[in-house]
Amino acid sequence: MAISNYTELKTAVANWLDRDDLTDRIPEFIALAESRFNRLLRIRAMESKQTASTVAGQQNLALPTRFIQMRNLQINTSPVTPMQYVTPEIFDRLYGGSANGTPKFYTVIANELQLGPTPDTVQTVEMLFYERFSNLTDSATTNWMITNAPDIYLYGAMLEAEPFIMNDPRVQLWATAFQQAIKDLQEQDNRDRHSGSALRVMNTSGYP
Repeated sequence: MAISNYTELKTAVANWLDRDDLTDRIPEFIALAESRFNRLLRIRAMESKQTASTVAGQQNLALPTRFIQMRNLQINTSPVTPMQYVTPEIFDRLYGGSANGTPKFYTVIANELQLGPTPDTVQTVEMLFYERFSNLTDSATTNWMITNAPDIYLYGAMLEAEPFIMNDPRVQLWATAFQQAIKDLQEQDNRDRHSGSALRVMNTSGYP
C-alpha cells in the first residue's frame, strides 16, 4: 500500500508487525524513529534560514525552536561579517571579559548562541542551520520525510518495536533496510547539492 500520511503509516506498521497488542504503541514507535533519523541525517530539506536582532550589551541569543546544527552564521553588516565557531572553553577565554564590538565568533551553550565580542549596537544576525523535521501527529499528518522517504519512516518505526518482539528474525532485516535508506538519502542529497556546477571552496575566515 502507498504510504503518504500519518494514518497510512500507522496502518502499514500495524500490518507489518501483525501484533494486535502493539497497536496502541505504534505512535511511540514512529516518534522514536523521528528522533533517530533527525540525529542521523543532514540534508537540504532540513535547512532553514532565520534572522534575529542582537541587543546592545547582551552576549546571548536564543536558538531557533527545532535547531540541530549551525551551517553558517553571519552579521548582516556591509560588507557581511562572517562568524566563526569556537568551543565554549575557547570562547570563555576569548570573551569571558567585557569586550564589545561587532561579533566575529560564536559558540553554542544549551539553547543559546553566545556572541563575541558582545554586540555594542543592534545588529542583524543571519542563521543558516539544520532543523528537525516536524513530527507527524493526528492533526499534522504529512511532512517532507513521509512524502519523499516513507521507507525511512516505516523501517525506522519497525526497528523501534524491537524491545517488544525480541528474537524476531525480521528485526535485522528492518535494521539493514533502515540503514541503507538513510545512506541512500544522504548520498543522493550530497550529489544533488553539487550537481551542475564545479565545487568551489570559499574563504569565509576573514583572512586572505
